[in-house]
Amino acid sequence: MTGLASLVSYPALLMAGVSPVYANVTNTAALILNGIGSGVSSSRELHGHWKEMFKILLLVFVGGIIGSFLLLSVPSKVFESIVPFFIAIAGIMILWPEKSNAYPTNSTGFDPKHFHNFARNKFKLVLGGLSLILIGIYGGYFGAAAGVIMLAVLSRTSSEPFPVYNAIRNVAMLAANFAATVIYAFKSHIVWVLVLPLALGFLCGGYIGPKIVRLLPIRLLKIIIGILALILAGILFVQTYNI
Repeated sequence: MTGLASLVSYPALLMAGVSPVYANVTNTAALILNGIGSGVSSSRELHGHWKEMFKILLLVFVGGIIGSFLLLSVPSKVFESIVPFFIAIAGIMILWPEKSNAYPTNSTGFDPKHFHNFARNKFKLVLGGLSLILIGIYGGYFGAAAGVIMLAVLSRTSSEPFPVYNAIRNVAMLAANFAATVIYAFKSHIVWVLVLPLALGFLCGGYIGPKIVRLLPIRLLKIIIGILALILAGILFVQTYNI
């Protein structure tokens, strides 16, 4: 529903005695089932949007490969210091009202709406592509709230309604998690005995989540997601900077 599943699963792995890095890679491996469950459950929303989804999935996949290598070579503290700011910005983006696209046409026949939409769409294309690669890097490297950060980006770059781009986001994150898991399987240590119960839970949650999204008011969902993201950003800020 919200892209915040790791906020429960990652601390659970830490409580089970798994070290932070191994908990991260184990959680990433289990999250693959979340994307599979969401993809199966979201066939209605994804119908007619497969081309767009695969483009996003490819960009996130490339980012996921980069992020997984970064996790194995760069100290996590370097990245964790800016994570709270990423999540806070994502929360604000989701809560911020979207502007109307209405533009009047003047008497000369020039339609500023068409001109504005052309420039805006080109900008969105470039910015959105770069943002999705960065989200893939973040997902492969750290992962906490990567889904909600992607949701914030898609809320500003996608012309589709919330249930559609939320479904695309769920499946696209599968690419980053899969890419990272393949690399972690060879370069790190995945606690496979803990992957199974997590993966089963993610599969169920991924399948049920899109069905709940269909029933709840979209604005209410966005408010809940935005507020949770801001709370998470505050908690991570306190933890990171020892305030």
